[in-house]
Amino acid sequence: MAELIVALDVQSRDEAVAKIKAIGPDVGFYKIGLELFTAEGPDVVKAVRDLGKKVFLDLKFHDIPRTVERAVKSGAKLGVDLMTIHSVGGKAMIRAAADAAAEFGASAPKILAVTVLTSLDQSDLEDVGIVGRTPADQVAAMAKFAIDNGANGLVCSPKEVGALSRSLKAGTLFITPGVRPAGAAVGDQKRVATPADAVRDGSTHLVVGRPILAADDPPAAARQILAEIAGL
Repeated sequence: MAELIVALDVQSRDEAVAKIKAIGPDVGFYKIGLELFTAEGPDVVKAVRDLGKKVFLDLKFHDIPRTVERAVKSGAKLGVDLMTIHSVGGKAMIRAAADAAAEFGASAPKILAVTVLTSLDQSDLEDVGIVGRTPADQVAAMAKFAIDNGANGLVCSPKEVGALSRSLKAGTLFITPGVRPAGAAVGDQKRVATPADAVRDGSTHLVVGRPILAADDPPAAARQILAEIAGL
């Protein structure tokens, strides 16, 4: 069954801990991104781990291979379960990240490649010089490139996950942000789907932030999504 990951899009360790405690035991996986990690550093990862939760460290490493290798090892030592890199970092960088993670054996974090950010659409790609490819085309090309070079999975829009899950090897992880329960505000995401749609198309992990964190009743909002996943 697909797992729900709640995005801790907050500004402090104390707020993150309070949100986790408020949501309660039903959710066991949380994402720490750039905003929170930049504010609090490794201590916030330790705090989430101390609450018995799994951690998706979403820092989207994109640097020379040696730097990314060392960053992955540092994340692995913190006990994180998932980590992100940018697929456009190149073959050597992807392989360096995968090899660094593999050194940790059974406790190795899974390396996820970011293909096209879910905030980008056709015009955004053209703005950065990617002409003649739709977002779906770009996602497909970068996804195959990343998996062929050692990444364990992908971060991609739920709008593309169906095609990717059919074309890539079994066991590939598909982490999908841009998941919104029916009727929820889209926010700054441009390629979205409901939890049920995403899971039916092959998502293994759903990342949800504001629809849970900003809900009047966060535990109930989380349970509603979990029930939707379980009911498939």
